[in-house]
Amino acid sequence: MNNIGRTVLTATLICGTLDIACACVFAGLRGNGPIGVLHSVASGPFGKGVESGGVATALLGLAVHFAIMTVMAGVFVAAAWRLPFVAAHPLIAGIAYGILLYLFMYWIVLPLRWPANFPSLKPRGVASALFAHIVCVGIPMGLITARGLGRGASAVTATA
Repeated sequence: MNNIGRTVLTATLICGTLDIACACVFAGLRGNGPIGVLHSVASGPFGKGVESGGVATALLGLAVHFAIMTVMAGVFVAAAWRLPFVAAHPLIAGIAYGILLYLFMYWIVLPLRWPANFPSLKPRGVASALFAHIVCVGIPMGLITARGLGRGASAVTATA
């Protein structure tokens, strides 16, 4: 596997784990468990019927979550490969990507699937979603990508 593939895989695994853990913690604070979180993820492509499937459909939700995260990581790594600024400034790029992911998921994807529930402007929901997308996905993805592609600020400065 080359650097690009390794970087996408690493970003997927780390950011995906941080993101789903964050979702489970926030759900737990509202009295919901991780199985419910994963059922919710699985219900996106497979409908409400998955909620009665127990652990098997929760695992399906986990697979869906990591499939989505693979696309998110692939897009970011491709951007960093083509645009040196992205990997040279991982914090700025990661924060910006986290905000873009939030806007895309909460203002396009989720409203297409659940138009009655999204977009939501409840401050706590927006804050928790932005936290997850910026801190658990965007920033680590920026740092992982810069390191994986060898194009962090120090690498770019050394070759300039």
